[in-house]
Amino acid sequence: MGKLLACFVVVALLSACQTADDALTISSTPVAVTGPAASAIAGDMASRLIEQIGPAGAATTIKMEKDTSEFATALEAALKGWGYTVVSDGKVAKDIKPVELTYAIEGFEGQLLVRISTPSIALGRAYTPTAAGTTPVSPLSIKQRN
Repeated sequence: MGKLLACFVVVALLSACQTADDALTISSTPVAVTGPAASAIAGDMASRLIEQIGPAGAATTIKMEKDTSEFATALEAALKGWGYTVVSDGKVAKDIKPVELTYAIEGFEGQLLVRISTPSIALGRAYTPTAAGTTPVSPLSIKQRN
């Protein structure tokens, strides 16, 4: 009986060591994507975003943070190619409410994990770098927000 009680006490003490956070800890590193890889990813993700939010209207403006990376430049060019007005200097006319766009690229186990988000939708996909650019290695992940 004493051993059983001691076992319960040990289990109770060890269970108190667990954390309440259910999130997984993933070690990832922000990556600078350049050249053909930046263009390929930007083109793919821009076209996927357009599939979700629809074609550019007369007053459709996308606002991005000012960034001089090759990926930011390629993403801006891809969105402009689809007919969107892209503002990266923060100067928007008072009568226009822009769609805020954020993005992130991280390296994980030899792959590039890419996420593009607006207030209403988030898209994610994994790519593998190749000599000619990149190859998508996962299906497109779509998260719609209300």
